[in-house]
Amino acid sequence: MLQRYESKDVPRREPAAAAALAPQSALRAAYSGVCHGTLGELWQGPCEHDGELHIGLISLPVRRYSWMHFLPGEDGDLERDLDGKDKCRRAIEAYLRLHEKSLPPGRFSHDSELPVGKGMASSTADVVATVRCLDRVFALHTPLDALTELLRGIERSDSVFLDRYALYLSGRQRVLREFGPAPRLHACYIDEGGTVETEKLAEPLLQHYHRHQSSYRVHLELALEAFERSDAAAICEVATRSAQLAQWVTPKPHLDMMLRHRRELGADGVVVAHTGSLIGYLFAQRPDPMRLGELSAFFAGLGRQCRMIEAGP
Repeated sequence: MLQRYESKDVPRREPAAAAALAPQSALRAAYSGVCHGTLGELWQGPCEHDGELHIGLISLPVRRYSWMHFLPGEDGDLERDLDGKDKCRRAIEAYLRLHEKSLPPGRFSHDSELPVGKGMASSTADVVATVRCLDRVFALHTPLDALTELLRGIERSDSVFLDRYALYLSGRQRVLREFGPAPRLHACYIDEGGTVETEKLAEPLLQHYHRHQSSYRVHLELALEAFERSDAAAICEVATRSAQLAQWVTPKPHLDMMLRHRRELGADGVVVAHTGSLIGYLFAQRPDPMRLGELSAFFAGLGRQCRMIEAGP
């Protein structure tokens, strides 16, 4: 007589339980583009190029990102999918003209860790993420010169498409100089509140740069030397001086207080979003928990909540 045995080590699943463990839906095809943002600029000032004075900058990259996704085959509508993202829609149109392509049926979706109008290059990161997403959709690679030309038709921009520090003309979308191996930095920053429209500040900044061109020229030389040496402490000093120079045209309410307490809090420098609302302390080495507590208490005393972030390429 045959007997039926069931293993005591492997529990027997009822049909309903087994069904519950099955995947609820198949993995959908998707294409994505991602781009990091910035925490303001380590240097910003006038740069002469082709006989004209331009706004130059060396951005501070941070690990906060913008995402653009495309889900093919779905019922999509560009105006609806990217409502409020006019620059992304313009980037899509420019991309399709550049590569002579047509969008397949599908739906876009967007997400971002970069708040708008704060000085984190949110709109430029959105556009670059859009281009990278489309490159994946069409299995293409948009070269740097084509990308900067596309940006030029949309807005002033930051160099968020690079994975290193660079001296960059924001209006011309032109890389003047790239720097080699770069130090990682750490920033403890606050948002002073409000938002800033970068385009409205372009003319006041250029007027300010004309008036103080000699001071900025000397400071740019120091900045270039610091980046060529990959000297973290010197770069933090450059950022501090850049923040001080910017006070004449885009003042930060908390800068003077932060400068007075910089040494006792162990900071190597101060960084600001020159056309944004962010300001923070820079550190060549990540602060330990005790120091973080001191920083948090300092900013809480100013009525602000601080954030800690790793920065650099």
